[in-house]
Amino acid sequence: MTLRVSGSRLVAADGTAVRLRGVGLGGWMNMENFITGYPANESSMREAVRNVIGEDRQELFFDRLLTSFFGPEDAALLAGMGVNCVRIPVNYRHFESDDRPMEIIETGFRHLDRVIDLLAEHRIYSVIDLHALPGSQNQHWHSDNPTHVASFWRHRHFQDRAVHLWEAIADHYKDNPWVAGYNPINEPGDVGGRVIGPFYDRLVKALRAVDPAHVLFLDGNTYSTDFSIFREVYENTVFVCHDYALAGFAHGGPYPGYTLGEWVDRGHLERAFEKRTTFQRQTGTPLWVGEFGPVYTGDPAIDEQRYQILADQLEIFDGYEAGWSLWTYKDVGLQGLVHADPAGPYLGRFGDFVAKKKRLGADRWGSTTQESGDVLAPLHHLVESEFPLWEPYPWGARYQADDLIRHILIAQALVPEYASLFDGLDDGELLALADSFALGNCVRRDPLLDLLTSNLA
Repeated sequence: MTLRVSGSRLVAADGTAVRLRGVGLGGWMNMENFITGYPANESSMREAVRNVIGEDRQELFFDRLLTSFFGPEDAALLAGMGVNCVRIPVNYRHFESDDRPMEIIETGFRHLDRVIDLLAEHRIYSVIDLHALPGSQNQHWHSDNPTHVASFWRHRHFQDRAVHLWEAIADHYKDNPWVAGYNPINEPGDVGGRVIGPFYDRLVKALRAVDPAHVLFLDGNTYSTDFSIFREVYENTVFVCHDYALAGFAHGGPYPGYTLGEWVDRGHLERAFEKRTTFQRQTGTPLWVGEFGPVYTGDPAIDEQRYQILADQLEIFDGYEAGWSLWTYKDVGLQGLVHADPAGPYLGRFGDFVAKKKRLGADRWGSTTQESGDVLAPLHHLVESEFPLWEPYPWGARYQADDLIRHILIAQALVPEYASLFDGLDDGELLALADSFALGNCVRRDPLLDLLTSNLA
């Protein structure tokens, strides 16, 4: 059943066309702040929790969280919806530690193997997505980056480690037909755009030497929007775009309507999709949207508009025969198909803290950039008036100032408070927190589940 690229389509061994449609398993082997409720970046959070409850009990909690977050019931739910693919983001730290580079941690494959096998039982493909690379391949929390500097592109050492890790991953899965392929670098952010092209050449060559059969899913530069960096169209490769709708962000306006001065309607969505897939369509390669999806507010009227955005995007993807992977499957309530129960142990303990994060706008994903406006407005005015020539990568001065102050400084200042909430818990209580993410303890977002199931049918 190993897939391969044939022209503009993915096909199975018998030549049958396969359009991969499903979800991303965000927040699992690559944890993210808005998905499971902690602040800042994953490794900083884990260190703080370890300092409070100790190494052994930290391992107890996080291993149970990995087990509970995705199990047989989750795979069965997705299969029942008609999903045929799950994109699985992983953090390199499961497979290699910074103090012992180039040494593969074989036990890191344990949970990944388990979930890939669970999905395979339902004939669901997996795409393995390295979401956090050594040195951080982009400027944000989701590459487990505690700063705003993507050091991966500055140091050959980090690039060498990534190649070595991917050789190990490819060797591990080269004979697995239910692994659809490898997504080696999620949302790269090479500021100058000079390193990424030659690095992709090197990485593709190394991967093909180990595993010539599996499909490669390659993201463009600048968070999978810029494909000019590719110097050739590699064989058996899908070039992956990400297609988040402007009106679907937390700061999005009405739909249809104006967001940040732009009129956003179905036509706008289609033009944005066409722009983001120009390279793929010109090269005749398969169309696959690796990430997309609106965030939900809890306001029924606004959320109904967000569902309409999603419905329109799915209709557009169908029209172009594009595959897709919706972000994300499970969380604490912002985007997931299912989410932890507000009345359950985890949000019972951390709910007020999550509300504080929201009030401060401490998560880039899910904040409107207007939180604490009375405090931050003078600073933004100072930056605009005193530094008019400053246009930092990737999205300009206003976003960069928010990243530095709100999503790094404030977020990191919140880390000790999050970790302190683990203090005094016994082993049973720690396991109950982790089990809050088991499907049986979650709430289903029925309108979203119904919308996706209808489309997949």
